[in-house]
Order: sequence, then structure tokens, then C-alpha cells
Amino acid sequence: MPSLRVLLALAFLACALPASAVETFTVAGHPAFFEAAPQPAAGKPWVWYAPTLRSLSFGERKTYFETFLNAGISIAGCDLGEVRGAPASTAKLTLFYDAMVLRGFSPKPILLGQSRGGMMTLAWAFRHPEKVKAWVGIYPVCNLESWPLKNSKPQTLADFELGEPELVARLREFNPLDNLAGLAAHKVPLFAVHGDSDAVVPYDLNTKLLQERYAAAGIPMSVKVIPGEGHKVGPSFFECPELIQFVLEQLKNP
Repeated sequence: MPSLRVLLALAFLACALPASAVETFTVAGHPAFFEAAPQPAAGKPWVWYAPTLRSLSFGERKTYFETFLNAGISIAGCDLGEVRGAPASTAKLTLFYDAMVLRGFSPKPILLGQSRGGMMTLAWAFRHPEKVKAWVGIYPVCNLESWPLKNSKPQTLADFELGEPELVARLREFNPLDNLAGLAAHKVPLFAVHGDSDAVVPYDLNTKLLQERYAAAGIPMSVKVIPGEGHKVGPSFFECPELIQFVLEQLKNP
């Protein structure tokens, strides 16, 4: 496992990388993006980031993305807009996955979901557990009963193309928290960083429940809890050494 000194060195070297060279293509009419690592690691690993809206913006994720690129891990994502993990939109993500594999990238990406991107990536992961190297969340939405149906109901119902009564009646069919058996059977590693004072995507209703249910399925999940912090942009969530260490650890098993 990389030491903290190694992680800091990688982050420092990342700052010396040349300007981002993101490539664009389309999937079912939707823009998709990737930046290939300058020197890909064995097996051409890649991080699949969500949500990817309009571009593969490094922004506040600069430390993560450039550190991964420097370590030989490419970055990619697909802009489907405001989707919430419905079967139809998740199937479009499979087309994106297929396009990346055809380009020579690993058939088992590392999924990285930030906020609502947690729901997007988990919804794809539980339907395709054999294709997932690992999953990472930054204050991720894991539970359809939480933020999607409480604070984003119109977009959620539109994505599922269902009325609220029918979606609620079929919640166990669609909710990642109720569909972890495949991921557990494939022993997919999970990690999340989440603040225990998050009022937008509550820790107790999302990451904590995911960790508890994955443990009940027989697989421990790694979680970094940030005391007293909420849903915000800051070093606690975007320069987390444990998150970097978790992703780099996946390189040991191409």
C-alpha cells in the first residue's frame, strides 16, 4: 500500500503535468469524454467519473484526476444529463462502457461518483458487477429514497418514466441498496468519503446504509467520515489521501 509520502509525491508531480488534453466522442447522441494517461499502467486502467456534465472538468478534482493520470490511470465520463439510475439511462452508460473498451481501455473500470454521480455509478455497477474493478464515492447518493425522491423528484420520475406511486412500489427493484448481492459476490471493493453533517445527501441515509448493507452481504466497505462537515467543495473531500490510496491500490491487480 502506498505510503503518505508516496501519495504526496504523486500529487506534487501531478501539478507538473501538461495542460489537459481531453478527447470527445458521442454515445447515442450524448457527448463522452476521456483523457488518456501519458504512460498507461498495465491493462490501461481508467476511472469512470460521474456526473460528467458538459465536459470532463478537472476543477476541484484536479488533485485526484492529475494524480491518477500521473500514475497511469486514464479518466473518462459520459454526459447523459440529470439521470438518476433508471434502467434505460443506465443502458446508455453501457454503450459508453463498450466504446471505452473498444478503445483499448480496461474492461473493469474504477467508478467514481460524486454526489448524484454516486447513484448513476452504483445503478450501473449493481447491474454489471462483473465489469467493475472498484467503486468510489464522494458524499455519494446511494439511496433512491433519500435525495432523489426528496429533493430531486421531478428529474427522478422523468428518468424512470414512472409516476411516484409506481416507483415507490418498485423501489427494491431499482434501489442500489437493495441490490448489492452481485457486487458482494464479485468482492468489488467500495470506498466513500462523506461528512457526518451533510444536510443535502445525509450520511446516515446513504453511505452509512451502504456500508452496513455491504457488510451484511459479507464484504467490508472502507469509509472516511469527515466530522462536522457537509456537502461542500473543500480539501476534506477533494484532497482525501485515503481516496487516492484506495484508487492506486487497485493497480496491484490489473
